[in-house]
Amino acid sequence: MQISTTSHREPEPLDLTAFERLAAFVLDREEAPDQSELSIAIVSITEISELNTRFRGKEGPTDVLSFGCDDPCVATGPEEPVMLGDVVIAPEIAEGQAAEYGHTVEQELNLLLVHGVLHLLGYDHDADEDAAAMQERERLLLQAWSASS
Repeated sequence: MQISTTSHREPEPLDLTAFERLAAFVLDREEAPDQSELSIAIVSITEISELNTRFRGKEGPTDVLSFGCDDPCVATGPEEPVMLGDVVIAPEIAEGQAAEYGHTVEQELNLLLVHGVLHLLGYDHDADEDAAAMQERERLLLQAWSASS
């Protein structure tokens, strides 16, 4: 698996390799193809607001966006890369949500990353039943991640 993380913020106070380790853990647990590629971007509130407006038609910031590329369920050759897509996270939004929900910023960032990666793997939360399944999967993955760390 190839996972790359970039920050559009200067200076970046977060440990970007932590995002890569968690993303690799999720991809492994979700049995994503070994040749999967994933990009993670850490952005400002302004940048995520612009992306949210441009690609979702929704004004204002959001916490995480996922932009899928290749379908991980489509069979490929053994050496052919599968570009899952991009997960874009706004840590400043996560900070506010962490305070609101009563957990740490790290826990909120981890949740957002897992949420974004699951979207790239086909999970959805448009219907209540799908939302419940996605939330349960997030909970189980984060619990397993915490136990392994």
